[in-house]
Amino acid sequence: MPGNQDTTAGGNGTAGRDRAGARLCCETGLVSEAALARARAGDDQAFRELIDPHLRELQVHCYRLLGSLPEAEDAVQETLLAAWHGLPRFEERSSLRAWLYRIATNRCLNARRAARRRPPPSPSPPFDPPAPTRHGEVPWLQPYPGPWREGTADTGPGPEARYESRETIELAFIAALQRLSARQAAVLVLRDVLGFSAAEVAALLDTTPASVKGILQRARAGVGGLCASGGRSPEPGSAREQAITRRFAAAFAADDIAGVIALLTDDAWLSMPPALHEYQGRAAIGAFLRASAGWRAGRRFQLLPARANTQPAFGCYLSGTRPSRAEAAGLIVLTLRGDQISAIARFLDQDLFRRFGLPLTLNPGRGEWPM
Repeated sequence: MPGNQDTTAGGNGTAGRDRAGARLCCETGLVSEAALARARAGDDQAFRELIDPHLRELQVHCYRLLGSLPEAEDAVQETLLAAWHGLPRFEERSSLRAWLYRIATNRCLNARRAARRRPPPSPSPPFDPPAPTRHGEVPWLQPYPGPWREGTADTGPGPEARYESRETIELAFIAALQRLSARQAAVLVLRDVLGFSAAEVAALLDTTPASVKGILQRARAGVGGLCASGGRSPEPGSAREQAITRRFAAAFAADDIAGVIALLTDDAWLSMPPALHEYQGRAAIGAFLRASAGWRAGRRFQLLPARANTQPAFGCYLSGTRPSRAEAAGLIVLTLRGDQISAIARFLDQDLFRRFGLPLTLNPGRGEWPM
């Protein structure tokens, strides 16, 4: 497949490696120019050769701005179609990557403004829940599958990027972007996440650097210190993270509500997109968990480890009337702060199991946390 061939150069010593690297850079430039010429002439294979290196980062970009996996996928497809038709007019005044970001960003802005964008219907719980702390504002929010992200970090951000790569994909940051206006979200991502300069962002969005500066100030105020506040979360996959998530999994699966509550920060949130009701604090979350446990009448959850948005996650399964079968019952994503859990998001869209490569049913024991 173009772009995936082995590019390892031989040679002995530093001088040999330098000469091989210089030759490889030259050859890559020639291949790109040749591919661009062929693509402009209508060669779809050459077009894929140009586009493939940018596909994953474009998908992450669209996901950041839209918060929804299907909408991000649609935006990427629209971007590719527009790029294919517009390639003969690409004048190379900017890099191909910047040109693609211009198209993708504007497709996302159109999607966020479109009247056809409708939030999914909020499901009704099968029991009488306690009064929520608030009603959520972003019912279309979805998690991003960990395997899609691994090894596909964005191309190195520019010097003006303000956030660490890990922060910019976490659920709290994605949700915060959805609460900004479409243009504020786009400017914040282009400037503070990807590190484009004010002049570059102005060119991408057909505005002025002064306008970009004003929009960015309002966007930063809207996001605040969200991702930097409180204690830092443990490193993904670390022993510290695993210890917290093991304790949560054991308590949650056993309906040990006191054990779950003991792991929470004082200001922790429980949300269940696309359901709108959200609960903050140990007392409110505990009340909801007790109401849920009472309705289930002894049927227990099983959890299968996963990963989403660089955060620990679980496929959640509920045992049914048949003891040999547990059915998919939502995807749980944890936000950790220090040695505690600051947010539990349980996504009720069962289609997420397919996207995360999780089965829709489990046999007893398959979902137990590996000790």
